[in-house]
Amino acid sequence: MTRLTVGEPAPAFTLTSDEGKQISLDDYRGRHLIIFFYPAAMTPGCTKEACDFRDSLTGLTEAGYDIVGISPDPVAKLTKFVEQESLTYPLLSDEDKSTLEAYGAYGEKKLYGKTVVGVIRSTIVVDPEGKVELAKYNVKATGHVASLKKALKLD
Repeated sequence: MTRLTVGEPAPAFTLTSDEGKQISLDDYRGRHLIIFFYPAAMTPGCTKEACDFRDSLTGLTEAGYDIVGISPDPVAKLTKFVEQESLTYPLLSDEDKSTLEAYGAYGEKKLYGKTVVGVIRSTIVVDPEGKVELAKYNVKATGHVASLKKALKLD
């Protein structure tokens, strides 16, 4: 499994959002984009992380950052998740996991001491030119947004 490194071009993607719109990396050209990859909508850890991003959105947006979340969930589940948690940024569906794989956010991981294959909770920050600005893998759902803001010197 390949992990992205700072300075390399972020892999292009076009995915369907919770609203049924096609959203691509190019839509964010000229702005910083925080992409967080999470295993499954409406699970405790993923809900905590998604709500932390929701609660931090104003400050991140004012600092020039947009946010999208990507998971292998179908669009209908993402729509329900957005409505249930009042999320205010797009969630994108990657059911075939091609974008997750391209970003190094899908593969072998440890889960309760066992090696399994699945989504690796990760966050990639893409700069306005489309290059990787920051790549964090195996992040914890709780406290992740705070540590991300610190790494981006936004606190």
